[in-house]
Order: sequence, then structure tokens, then C-alpha cells
Amino acid sequence: MAGEKEELSYVNRQVKTKRKLKKKRTIIILSICFFCALLIGFIGSTFFAPEISLNGNQKVFVSINGEYVETGVKATYHGKNITKQVKVTGNVNTDKEGTYKIVYSVKKGVFEKTVTRTVVVKDLEEPELELTGGDEVYVCEGDKYKEVGYKANDNVDGDITDKVKINEEENQITYTVEDKEGNKTEKVRKIIYKDTTKPQLKLIGGSVISMYVNSNYKELGYKATDNCDDDLTDSVRVLGSVNPKKVGSYILTYVVSDKAGNKTSIKRTVNVTERIVGGTIYLTFDDGPKQGTTNVILDILKEEGVKATFFVTNGGPDSLIKREYDEGHTVALHTASHNYATVYSSVNNYFKDLQSVHDRVERLTGYDARIIRFPGGSSNTVSRKYQVGIMSTLTKEVINRGYHYFDWNVTSGDAGETTDSNVIYRNVINNLSRHRSNVVLMHDIKTYTRDAVRRIIRYGKENGYTFARITMDTPMVHHGVNN
Repeated sequence: MAGEKEELSYVNRQVKTKRKLKKKRTIIILSICFFCALLIGFIGSTFFAPEISLNGNQKVFVSINGEYVETGVKATYHGKNITKQVKVTGNVNTDKEGTYKIVYSVKKGVFEKTVTRTVVVKDLEEPELELTGGDEVYVCEGDKYKEVGYKANDNVDGDITDKVKINEEENQITYTVEDKEGNKTEKVRKIIYKDTTKPQLKLIGGSVISMYVNSNYKELGYKATDNCDDDLTDSVRVLGSVNPKKVGSYILTYVVSDKAGNKTSIKRTVNVTERIVGGTIYLTFDDGPKQGTTNVILDILKEEGVKATFFVTNGGPDSLIKREYDEGHTVALHTASHNYATVYSSVNNYFKDLQSVHDRVERLTGYDARIIRFPGGSSNTVSRKYQVGIMSTLTKEVINRGYHYFDWNVTSGDAGETTDSNVIYRNVINNLSRHRSNVVLMHDIKTYTRDAVRRIIRYGKENGYTFARITMDTPMVHHGVNN
């Protein structure tokens, strides 16, 4: 019995040993197979798989609300360019902060290669910081710098002017602003305590005036102001003189200097002319200029050798106003807007409108126009609708401010009464007088007026009239004021 047990134990040990050997062989075989698979994969990926590489950086930062520019990849297979076969997945939303993945893959047979680019969208832009008045500001000696302003804006946070921090030091101010992402902008403004600004010198009555021979010349005046020295009118020197007994043009030069030595000078031309006797025709045109009518009227005036007066608005081509002035006509002021509800709603609005058309003429010609005509004339009653009594105020105030206003004593009827050039012609010639100055109201924006002008001029010449333009020496023709 004991022998049988020992034999059975021996058999069991042999079985277990065989099983262990078999399991070990199996593990070895599987390991060899796995290693061979890895080796084959490595060799395949090395020698048979395509190659792909990123153009540009693997990690890219883009500012929010900015633009992501795809730089792409390059793919090859055995030296051959196969970039067009690359598939791209993923997208970038630059309107939203975040991290985005762009995956590029290319496949040849059973082998595939991929690369990934990371795109980070965040606020990268520094705020914009603008200093009003520039990086250098000149301050009058002895004065204290007064902040002239600044503006800060961020591409994400919007207006962050209230976030600007100011650090004042001697002769300079540092402005710093930071957005929520910590992007910071800094600017420095230098404060220079020196007066470099010339005084302002303005003539009352315009830079070109006229007077009749043997009349008395009266200086119309001037005004001088300075940024540091305030009123310098009493310091103005007038160089030159006018001989009122001799016809000619005289130049007066006005000069003023401030305490820092900054000097300003301007000139006034005084034309001494022969007095024009009665029977003079002053052709005046309102509401222009307008291409197609004003330019033709200018052609006619040039051909006939006649000067006229144009009461202009802010409409029409700049070139026609420049031409009126260059060809010796008087460029006078009518209105910028010709909107009764605007110009007659208040005294301030009237002069604001007048200043606008004045500035246009001065910009185009350099001429300080001081001859005006009220929309509707000084006798209009429509102004009462917007402010009672305003014409009574304006007719006095324009004179106080150095303007001369002209109504008319001959009307052509082209303001609404007729559209017939023959009627316009008769309206004018039938109301001319040799015993006065004839100020004729016409409108150079009307084709029928354009067509009547040459006949009116021919009639005047044939019947002993002379033609002239209105100047500051022309006796003003006024209507009775009805408001």
C-alpha cells in the first residue's frame, strides 16, 4: 500500500512539472509573437508608414476676437508629397476663450500617422490708451498743468477709461491701464512749461475793404488774444497807411507779440475807388452755387465783363465758390442750411448757421466775408413763427458784429412768381432806375434765371447803366423790418 502511494505522488509531480513546462513554453511563444508584432509594427511604421509634421508651432496662442491662421502640415510617403491627402478634424472659435485641438491624420494602406496642434484662445491684446493733446503738452510758465484728457479701450472689456491710473511726477505724467487678463498699457506725457503758441489776431470788418476817394478812412478795429497773456489788443501795432485822396490799393499790416516772443501778423487791403454814381446795377444771386446754372452765369459775366455778388450757402461744389472769388466777384453769405426753423429759432442758432457758411468761404478763398443777406430778407414775417421779434434783434446785432446786410429794390420774380425767362427779364428792366443803386434779386440755381442774365446785361449796357459788385463801401439797401 505504501508503495502505491509513493508511485501515485511521483506521477502527480511529473504531471505538474509537464504542465509548468508547457505553460512556460506558451508564455515564451506568446512573448516572442508579441515582440515580433512590435518589431514588425516598428519596421512598418518606420519604413512603410507615411510621415507628417506640423508647419509652425505645436502650441499656438490667439487673441480672442482675433483671427486664427491655419499654417497646416506637410505629409510625405517615401519622399512623395501627399499633403493633400491629410484629413483635418477640430475647429477654433476665436469668439470664445478656451483650448482647442486640431488633429491632422494621413493614411497609407494599414498605416496611419497623426499629429495634433493645440490652439489657446485668450485675451492677449493690450488695451488702447490715447492721450488727448498728444504725448507733449506745453503749459504757460507759472501755471499748473490741467489734465486735458485720455481715453482707454480694450478689445474685450470695452471702455476702461475709469481704470486708468495716473502717476504725476515732475514734468511728466504716467498713465497706466490694465484689462481683466492683466494686459497692460503705459504711456507718458511730458509737461513742458513754455509758451510756444502764437497770439490770435483777428480783424474786425474783413481783410479786404473798400472806400470811396476823398472820404475819411476809419480803422474798423481788431482783436488780439493769447493763451498765456489773455487780451493783447492794446499791444497791436499797425504798419502802413491809407491815402484817402488817391485811388489805389493800400496794405496795412497788423502785428502783435506775446511776452514769450511769439509773433502774429496779418494784413488788410484797403481799396480806394471812385464813387459810383446813380444808375448802377448790382446783380445779386442767392442760394447757390449749383453746377449747370452758376457755372454758365459765371461764363456769361466773364464774357460781358461784368462783376456780380453771390450770396452763397453750404450747398453746391466748392470749385464754383472758388471760381466766383478768383474771377473778382463778391462772395457774400446767405445761409448754411436755408432752414427757417433752424436759423430763426434763436439768435444763437442764426449766428451758428452764419458762422458755418462763413467758415466754408474762408476755407476756400481765405477771404473773411462780411456781406450777408438774411434768408427771406430782413422784412420776412415767416421768422415770427419761430421767434417773435428776432429780425429786430438780428438786424442790429449783425451790424454790431461787423457785418453789412443787403436786401434788394429790384426783384426778378424767380423765387416762385414765375419760371419764364422772358418774364424775369421784363421784371428786372422795368424796375431799374437811373436815380439810385439797383440791387437786383435773382437766384443762380434757376435755369430760367440763367437764361435771362445775358439779356439783362445787354439791356443795361445799351441804356447807359453801369454794373458793379457789392463791397463793404456800397450803401446798404434795407427793407422795413416786420418782426
